[in-house]
Amino acid sequence: MKRLQPCLVTDLGLLYATDCFNLFASLRDESVDCVFADPPFNLGKDYGRGAVKDDLARLDYLKWSFQWIDESVRVIAPGGALFVYILPQWGYHLASHIEERGMQFRHWIALTMKGTFPRGRKLYPAHYAILYFTKGQPKTFNRVRLPVPTCRHCRKDIKDYGGHRKFLNPAGLNLTDFWEDTAPARHQKFKARWHINELKPLIPSRCTSERRSPMARSTSPCSWCRATGLESSSPTADHRWPMPGATSERRVPMTFRCC
Repeated sequence: MKRLQPCLVTDLGLLYATDCFNLFASLRDESVDCVFADPPFNLGKDYGRGAVKDDLARLDYLKWSFQWIDESVRVIAPGGALFVYILPQWGYHLASHIEERGMQFRHWIALTMKGTFPRGRKLYPAHYAILYFTKGQPKTFNRVRLPVPTCRHCRKDIKDYGGHRKFLNPAGLNLTDFWEDTAPARHQKFKARWHINELKPLIPSRCTSERRSPMARSTSPCSWCRATGLESSSPTADHRWPMPGATSERRVPMTFRCC
């Protein structure tokens, strides 16, 4: 196969505009410490190459998903991690397959997605999922903390914590497996491209913050594929891969309205 050339090179890593399987073919076994995937959800959306690309039969979509998952598992090093951002209706199929491939389940992270609507005789859908698996025990685990949530109007704490507010860690609250601050920007004035539901950089940044070590090697085979293409670290260079603005010490204020 022709040697892949990155379309963008920065001190943060390399960006490749190619089919993810071309990239996987260039990666050695167990050469990556962290994989973050944001695949198409098979909703029939037009991402610029025709809606048919995102409108597969159910079994065909799962077959394709299992193929890139198998390649992800192959390139992940012992102690490395796999994160998959996906709809719940696909998540349980993918989670079962990932576990069958010998990966260790860590978390099903629920990301609130308010603003959707009831569909037929179903409950109100209000979350997306991030599947979090590791190859064996995690080699790196950084405890990520968030600021205490405050009201965006009065700036006071949303909760009183049962009178134990003074005992909270000054660095903030421990990150849980339920994220309330990750809803996509839906209004046109907040979007760079009005017709694209772009993935918030906060989401992969938070995942890599939890996993980052000084020399971690990361790849995103289909991260931001609906917005910005494909990105990956070099298959040969052990360079640092910090996501923009993401460190284990970074704390993004969470504000809600209480008054």
